[in-house]
Amino acid sequence: MASMTETVTARDEPGTATSASALAEPNAEPSRRTRRARQDSAKRARTLLLSAISIAAGIGVWWLLSSIGFKLPSPADVVVRGWELTVDGTLGADLVASLTRVLVGFALGTIVAIPVGFLMGWYAWARGLIEPWIQFFRTIPPLAIIPLAIVLLGIGEEPKILVIFLAAFFACVISTFQGVVNVDRTLINAARVLGTKDAGIFVRVVVPASVPFILVGMRVGLGAAWATLVAAELIAAQQGLGYRMQQAQLYYDLPTIFVGLIVIGVLGLVMDRLLLLAEKKLTGWQERR
Repeated sequence: MASMTETVTARDEPGTATSASALAEPNAEPSRRTRRARQDSAKRARTLLLSAISIAAGIGVWWLLSSIGFKLPSPADVVVRGWELTVDGTLGADLVASLTRVLVGFALGTIVAIPVGFLMGWYAWARGLIEPWIQFFRTIPPLAIIPLAIVLLGIGEEPKILVIFLAAFFACVISTFQGVVNVDRTLINAARVLGTKDAGIFVRVVVPASVPFILVGMRVGLGAAWATLVAAELIAAQQGLGYRMQQAQLYYDLPTIFVGLIVIGVLGLVMDRLLLLAEKKLTGWQERR
């Protein structure tokens, strides 16, 4: 009887269940974190495995097509040619030249595009003045600017960088503009109710909410910059991956063309992954699948 009374008393005593629950919660949280970390690790491993399988399958199809008579160099021929270009220093010089042009054009395009996009999205008067010109010029392919660029800037590095700059600029400015206009109005109104000035709202609400759009625009702009590179190096270039591919075309040197294609693809992929990593770090608050 006394034991039953003690049990009932313990069960009915205020805070007993709460205390047990409170003791369990700290143990549950690390468990949830551990489980989530394991799930993320398994997901990354699965993605890497699928990527490796896809690459191996692609190389296998390439080798098969080259072996049954398609006008393609074999993977072995491309590897040998790539090694030859590396040993004699040609590939390194071309790589530096092309990478410099892409990075300078992309950086300038991004630096100009972000403030212009913010200006268009935040101020109606700026949108009215600037947007028609943006929409007009972005429909013109950057490659169509090449003749004008040569006339105005000559045949040095400036016209090449200008064409790459335009490709990156238009992709990034539109994305930044959309990021600003799509900011949740509830957040802006709540900040105003709390007495925040326009400058504070812009810095604390609009800019953070626009970061995902900016980074997506940068990724698209980077792809556009690499896509424009080969045509940009038509402008009296003496070095560069695009220039080397065009010279190889004249002599039907398919292995050299494939080396250029693969190097451009790998560089573009690496730079895109770096931007994607930055996006994950800067937008960790976003839900992801």
